[in-house]
Amino acid sequence: MSSRIVLNETSYHGAGAVSEIAAEVKTRGFKKAFVCSDPDLVKFGVTAKVLAVLDGAGLPYEVYSNIKPNPTIENVQTGVAAFKASGADYLIAIGGGSSMDTAKAVGIIIANPEFEDVRSLEGVAPTKNPSVPIIAVPTTAGTAAEVTINYVITDVEKKRKFVCVDTHDIPVIAVIDPDMMSSMPKGLTASTGMDALTHAIEGYITKGAWEMTDMFHIKAIELIAKHLRGAVENTKEGREGMALGQYVAGMGFSNVGLGIVHSMAHSLGAVYDTPHGVANAILLPTIMEYNAPATGEKYREIARAMGVQGVDDMTQEEYRKAAVEAVKKLSQDVGIPADLKAIVKEEDVPFLSESAFADACCPGNPRDTSAEEIAALYRSLM
Repeated sequence: MSSRIVLNETSYHGAGAVSEIAAEVKTRGFKKAFVCSDPDLVKFGVTAKVLAVLDGAGLPYEVYSNIKPNPTIENVQTGVAAFKASGADYLIAIGGGSSMDTAKAVGIIIANPEFEDVRSLEGVAPTKNPSVPIIAVPTTAGTAAEVTINYVITDVEKKRKFVCVDTHDIPVIAVIDPDMMSSMPKGLTASTGMDALTHAIEGYITKGAWEMTDMFHIKAIELIAKHLRGAVENTKEGREGMALGQYVAGMGFSNVGLGIVHSMAHSLGAVYDTPHGVANAILLPTIMEYNAPATGEKYREIARAMGVQGVDDMTQEEYRKAAVEAVKKLSQDVGIPADLKAIVKEEDVPFLSESAFADACCPGNPRDTSAEEIAALYRSLM
């Protein structure tokens, strides 16, 4: 059996990295950019940092900002229409997962018009052509959408999110510039950072994990545990550490999948519009406890990467508990709610559970589960 790794053609890392975009555009012969960015980033001048690079190099572009925090089928459809009308030949996605997921869906549909029904992209769609080229510029340190082969779209009509997995959608260039993340408020920094930690931990224990992805995930856990608190306080070191940590996590989980933390979080986002990182952060410790029996000795390395001392002298039960407690403590320190009491309604639990069980991330969970067990996990946090 072989294992596959898919990464960007090129990635740039470090303060000021957005300045490299102009040279890449000219080298690759791109003509006009279709810039996907959400309205708040446009309003508060974050998008303008990249537009200034394009303006300085005399490169034309058109901005598309009809993007919601959990991007919808309608956001994609209007994006496709706008791209066709723009005369653009490449995309620049500026933002978090929402902007990048929208750009990926638009780019795939433009290159594969037989998939213009957005729902047809769910799962592993048999697209034939690579997406319209995407340059991805994250403004949050969490989703790692700039280096993944995944994107998530919300079906408002059916109150569900669906995951799309396609090697054709990965951005050709990723530009990870911590200066683009410096204006993130504390709450968003905390939630997206916990999203990144969830990627790293779920990717490390998923059924598809192997040596190379384990290497990425352990390093990502170590970086996030060390730097998330500083990033929330907007320190330079914290921002730089989280920018790298979330990307390294993406290098891993994109290639091996996730588990039911993400499945359950997707359901919460679809029904209640719960911010994805907040949902993951609330769920993660409880699901770690649930999954522990199926993880062998991996929680010892999670605990070590989280900064727990003396793990080699602990019993299996002790180091598993220590890993979970370290995650709980980090989540608490950055201000994440401890439970779902203010979010979930009892009458919604059956629908949430069935949706989570049907989610594309569920089969990767290290412990086999059921809709009934997922319902019990929701209720345990209510």
